[in-house]
Amino acid sequence: MLYIERDAQGAITAIYRDEREKPGLEPVSLLDAEVLAFLRSNGGMETLDLQLMSSDVTMVRVLEDLIDVLVAKNLILITELPPQARDKILGRKRLRAQMADQHLVVDDIL
Repeated sequence: MLYIERDAQGAITAIYRDEREKPGLEPVSLLDAEVLAFLRSNGGMETLDLQLMSSDVTMVRVLEDLIDVLVAKNLILITELPPQARDKILGRKRLRAQMADQHLVVDDIL
């Protein structure tokens, strides 16, 4: 998730990775059309970079699902993964569970 700052007219003036960097920031998705337009117009990213980054988001979900299938079929154990990878996977699972409890559409957010 990214956080944006807007000017008095409502136009994006800055994008932040962390909402703690400045109070009052608005949370947005990297895939938000307005965010992508801001990045393109400010030379922040080239079109191919944007396409690659966009596909990275969906590819992460594919990899999560693949790991779930491999674990369910006992082809790998979650404990066989490096601790950092295991922690990230389990952390995302916890976030998805929390989001499901709030009846949010996860794929619209991540």
